[in-house]
Amino acid sequence: MKNLKKHITLLFFVCIAFSCSEEKLVDEIFDDTTRGLVLRTVGSLGVEFDINNPDSVWGVTLEAQDAEGGDLFSEVRVYATYVDTDVPDGETDVTTPEALIMTVPASSFSPGPFGYPRGDVSMTYAEAVAGTGIADADIEGGDVFAIRLEGVLTDGRVFTNDANGTVTGGSFFRSPYAYTSAIVCPPVPPTAGTWTIDMQDTYGDGWQTSDTTAGDPVTVTLDDGTVIEFGMCSPYGPSSYTCTPGVDSASTTIDIPVGTATADWYFPGDAYGEIEMQIYTPNGNLVASITAGTSAGPITIDFCKP
Repeated sequence: MKNLKKHITLLFFVCIAFSCSEEKLVDEIFDDTTRGLVLRTVGSLGVEFDINNPDSVWGVTLEAQDAEGGDLFSEVRVYATYVDTDVPDGETDVTTPEALIMTVPASSFSPGPFGYPRGDVSMTYAEAVAGTGIADADIEGGDVFAIRLEGVLTDGRVFTNDANGTVTGGSFFRSPYAYTSAIVCPPVPPTAGTWTIDMQDTYGDGWQTSDTTAGDPVTVTLDDGTVIEFGMCSPYGPSSYTCTPGVDSASTTIDIPVGTATADWYFPGDAYGEIEMQIYTPNGNLVASITAGTSAGPITIDFCKP
């Protein structure tokens, strides 16, 4: 009983010392809290730019969530930067400064299923190129456009993907404010004309592809069923195809007819890890490179360089 009286007395003096009232500490915290804005990604309208299609689209469907059910939401600003992802030694990095591409007003949004404004924010490849000022000659497949959004409230506050207190984590909110759109090169018909293939053997004893004597050739299968074969000769055995003489290196050509829709290239393998090869289009563009030790399989052609 004495201990209970002591605790009651202590609580009485603590309340006097710290002015206890019915107002809770949590209420004071929330009274001083400033509500922000979340731009929740609820759908995708496109994630890549096709280098051959100026009308290809990057875009997202957004839901604007603020403390007033969307009433404070003013606009979305869309920025973009062209990012040069591969800068070989001696070449210039063509990454551009960030540029404002467009502003999407709240009036273009409409109430969504939860009462918050929903709307589409998108840009075409042509708009991204024009807005950033990147030159057509500097654009390469594999590079990206970095896209940043700013959510603006009617009181002038701006929220984005930096240290402004933006909610960027969590699976529900999905509010990154930042995206990337890669520049891709979908398959296109092969350039008609004479293609050049430079071949090397790093050991200097010709090619041994799928076996230790000569092996199978590289093949190019056209859509009409035609199969073109080539490769370096081997001193260890006869080739089953018309090979190109050489021990350290050799060069050959193949012709792809006008009207060819597809050409599938296949590499037969590298028995000793010594075979190298470079493939050039009739325009002189390097579109594929085989390095020593490459396993058998399809050869990936860079469709960005016709």
